[in-house]
Amino acid sequence: MHRRLFISAWLIVSVLTAGMAFGISSSAAASAMSSLSPETRMDGQETRSYGTTRTLVVGDRGAYASIADALSDAADGDTIRIEAGTYREYALLVDRKVTILGVGRPVIDVENNGEGLRITADSVHVEGLEIRNVPTSHSRDHAAIRFERASGGKAIDNILDNTFFGIYLARAHDMEIRGNYLRAYHTRESISANGIHLWNSNRAVISGNEVFGHRDGIYLEYVQESSIHDNHVEKNIRYGLHFMFSDDCVYHNNRFEDNGAGVAVMYSRRVKMTSNKFINNWGASSYGLLLKEITDSEIFENEFSGNTIGIRSEGSDRVKKYRNRFHRNGWAIRIMASSMDNHITENNFIDNAFDVSTNSRQQSRNTFEANYWDKYSGYDLDGDGFGDIPYRPVRLFSLIVERNPMALMLLRSMFVQILDLTERVMPTITPETLVDEKPLMRKVAL
Repeated sequence: MHRRLFISAWLIVSVLTAGMAFGISSSAAASAMSSLSPETRMDGQETRSYGTTRTLVVGDRGAYASIADALSDAADGDTIRIEAGTYREYALLVDRKVTILGVGRPVIDVENNGEGLRITADSVHVEGLEIRNVPTSHSRDHAAIRFERASGGKAIDNILDNTFFGIYLARAHDMEIRGNYLRAYHTRESISANGIHLWNSNRAVISGNEVFGHRDGIYLEYVQESSIHDNHVEKNIRYGLHFMFSDDCVYHNNRFEDNGAGVAVMYSRRVKMTSNKFINNWGASSYGLLLKEITDSEIFENEFSGNTIGIRSEGSDRVKKYRNRFHRNGWAIRIMASSMDNHITENNFIDNAFDVSTNSRQQSRNTFEANYWDKYSGYDLDGDGFGDIPYRPVRLFSLIVERNPMALMLLRSMFVQILDLTERVMPTITPETLVDEKPLMRKVAL
């Protein structure tokens, strides 16, 4: 013990002596020593410092009582550690490359005064916070966490409760938004905003988030080369997912459930949607998935169950739909005459009111092949697994409903059964080219 004290004292004397020998003041030498250990303020609280980076502690046991004070003192590379408690602050500007870490889930209560965090620096990491009560505004896009003209940032494991926008990315590239829980409580589209909102932001990863009660759960506009996966998006007022003008994006293993109008994918190219669940998106103008002006895309291994319409396709060309499950929807697929060169194969159509519907007898250049249809009553004499007679998935009654929606009231009537039987025996009105020449006799194993 005495030996350690002697060595420590010798080191301090050596540093001070060397400083005086080279013209360095004793105060500068003492400052150099302080970079190796916690700096103790006059009030006895600590600002921890490790080499060139520091940990600034906010809270009862820290050097700072407010987050704003810590942000104003921070430098690039610092960590701001926010201890458990409630901080009534808003419009917090983060303009340096820092890590903001919540310990014990501290709460930032904006108290309806404006936005929460505005981040304008690159490589900012925000984790472990709860941000509440971001107000509705018709002139400003208030958000709990906003990244603006930044890159390489992260928002991980945050709770955003009762917010206008939850997480907002504007010209923010190479971002990671992961494991956040977002909930809003608005009941009207006009006074609500989006949970996770991306505008003109490329190469984002949006994963493992839960989004409830917003206008759109996840919204993307002018976003390129991004991945949206493993999110749970439920009970949002308009769309679970809404994206436009966003090319080369991948949507994988998300669950979109009980949203106002389902999911809308518009004006985009080279989109992949795989292993998603579109569940119970039900209403007069609702669907699991709307495709509008989409080209050169793939939709495979998804589940469409309990939707008014599984997939509605308008003006969408060269889209492959394969190995999907359509179960208990009103319409499994409504493919408009404006959609061409789509290939639909190896899908399961089970217990839908209408498997396929269209608005024109002149359907062409859309191929249905090797799908399983539970309504198919053909046979397979050669045992190759395909029906020996083609299957026409468009019911005559579906064309009548397309022109006269009120006719839907007759769906379960004897009249409709007679129509179906007549059209099956003598197909004259349903589209001649919309036919599955090789219907499967068994379900596709998905």
